[in-house]
Amino acid sequence: MDVENEDPSESGRLNDKAISCQRLTRCFGTFTAVNDVSFSVARGQFFGFLGPNGAGKSTTIKMLTGLLEPTSGQVQILGRDFGASALALKRQIGVVPEGMALLGRLTAPEYLRFVGRMYGLDQETTSRRTEELLEFMSLANESKKLITDFSHGMQKKLALAAAVIHGPKVLFLDEPFEGVDALASGTLKAMLQGMIHRGVTIFLTSHVLEIVERLCSHVAIIHKGRLVAHGSLDELRAGVSPHSAGGAASGKLTLEEMFLSIVGAGHESVPQELSWLA
Repeated sequence: MDVENEDPSESGRLNDKAISCQRLTRCFGTFTAVNDVSFSVARGQFFGFLGPNGAGKSTTIKMLTGLLEPTSGQVQILGRDFGASALALKRQIGVVPEGMALLGRLTAPEYLRFVGRMYGLDQETTSRRTEELLEFMSLANESKKLITDFSHGMQKKLALAAAVIHGPKVLFLDEPFEGVDALASGTLKAMLQGMIHRGVTIFLTSHVLEIVERLCSHVAIIHKGRLVAHGSLDELRAGVSPHSAGGAASGKLTLEEMFLSIVGAGHESVPQELSWLA
């Protein structure tokens, strides 16, 4: 596109940020879980947020979704910060949290109808979307079973259904594929790709790096509360030496190789075997 003839409104739309955080910090007593983290996610982007266990991923998501107040720093979602407009803003986002937080004594239809009404959907729309989602997630035949009796994978699918029932503009997913079988995983991936094509922004955390590499165009890596990498997959590859990552000099580095090179730098050595199994 010719820059001189570019439509300013179109340029502004393309450059809009769905998620933006500046110098985000969260402390619990003397422990700093997230330390001076800054990054942004463009609208319509499939963004992966990676890190080892305890790196600060879930704490960051809680701050980005208004569930946890930062100790310092600023968060903006869709160009607005949480405050007087917090309720309206939260109705624009969907969340599958780390612990799912489902209401176990309800059935799946009861839970989805409750969530839909909480998001402000009318009764007719809520009922229609509940039926569609239960069918899509292969949960329609489980409509009389209490959620507490669901398998972990079934609960995961229900949590994702609840996160999208209101048609969010930004979707936060904390380990959405954990405990989900291969057939359901394929269905969910197709659904998420379809949401991206419709302009939804997806913020994903997962320890399954192959899934992140397949789905996400951009990633950020957090380690010990600090952001250590941020950019497109190609930008990350350009910053990592194939030799240091253990890859072939002529080969294309995988996300796993890049992750291990970035996070593993300076990592303390650990025993490679157990004495009684050696």
